[in-house]
Amino acid sequence: MFAKIRRSVLGRRAFLKAAGFNAFLAAIFLPRFVRAAETKQNNDYYSICTSGSPLKLPGKLGDPELTLLQDPRLHPAIRSALMASSGAKPGVFPPTLTMDSSYDDCVKFVEYMHDVILNSDVEVSSIRQDNPDVVASTEIIKGDEGNDILLFVERPKIIDTVIPCVVHIHGGGMTFSSAETPETVLWRTELAKMGLLVIGVEFRSEALSPGHHPFPHGLNDCASAVRWVFENKSRLGVSSLTVAGESGGGNLAIALGIKAKLEGWVDNIDGVFAMAPMVSGVYDADVPTLSSWRENMGYQGTMPMYRAMTKVYDPTSRFKNDPRAWPFCAGKSVLKGLPPHVILNYELDLIRDDGVVFAQRLQTAGVSASSRVVNGAHHVPEIAMPDAVPEMVRESLASLASFIKGL
Repeated sequence: MFAKIRRSVLGRRAFLKAAGFNAFLAAIFLPRFVRAAETKQNNDYYSICTSGSPLKLPGKLGDPELTLLQDPRLHPAIRSALMASSGAKPGVFPPTLTMDSSYDDCVKFVEYMHDVILNSDVEVSSIRQDNPDVVASTEIIKGDEGNDILLFVERPKIIDTVIPCVVHIHGGGMTFSSAETPETVLWRTELAKMGLLVIGVEFRSEALSPGHHPFPHGLNDCASAVRWVFENKSRLGVSSLTVAGESGGGNLAIALGIKAKLEGWVDNIDGVFAMAPMVSGVYDADVPTLSSWRENMGYQGTMPMYRAMTKVYDPTSRFKNDPRAWPFCAGKSVLKGLPPHVILNYELDLIRDDGVVFAQRLQTAGVSASSRVVNGAHHVPEIAMPDAVPEMVRESLASLASFIKGL
């Protein structure tokens, strides 16, 4: 079981270090909110049926002072896991950000987030040892600019026929994290156990690679990986090719379909599966009109944080309206003809409605696309904290595997 493996590998003390960007942001605000959350559970917010109190609008629409831990929609297991954790290290906080923070300060922020995520006590070797039925290897391919691209390959140990392939792109706002973090390796391993060939792409990003690597460097590396898999389908024993990713990786997964469509190689991709995709950028102080940005603001991220990632990914705002950088900008003519999409969104996620509306636009353009909202969840807990929500993990894995195998 995925949850059993996760507990044995991570444990509670390692949870916040290995949980990734989303859980870490929750941890930053955690110490201030634990006591308030415990008190909030006892008031009439939880007894509307017996007290006759009117129903409230969700999240901060109904209570501007509400926090993630206080929100009654949050899955109890997630709340318990967050409240039982040790929280952020004393005195350790990300650099102060505003909507007007300089490019250098934004770079410092993503580098800080990168260091926190990679500073894990967990050994990837433990994951390998606990999963002997999955074979792991690496490949190094050349990118369009002559750069080396490291690919991580996980596949079932026993294969008697061709199998579907999923090219997985890790999260991190397109600017930080790695395909080699424990939670990402564990997710790919679980996908391989579903009978899939899984390839993780170590694409260039600002915090991971020497020098500056804004858009389109990371996207180009992911495109090179997809084309390499397609050209080597026979040698790899691949029957179909799906691109999948979460958060920033969800952006890149969807953007790959758009890039492939515009460049004439969209037939390389059979499907796209995106979890909480970060499909729009933040360029100014105006809060997006989508409801989730008002419901869930500050739960895990803020406008300055999203602005910082946007600024690092597109330093001069040159690609503000480019659908390859921000798929939310894509018009009907660009979307028409894209491969089938599945988009998972999360009820308490700041960017929930970005994915919901984007799926609707795909459908309007004639693309086979489905979208669902995972109730009670914040930003991709299946990967960040799978031991807390094993039922969500099973459902998301099954959904991805079913989609891939049905293409």
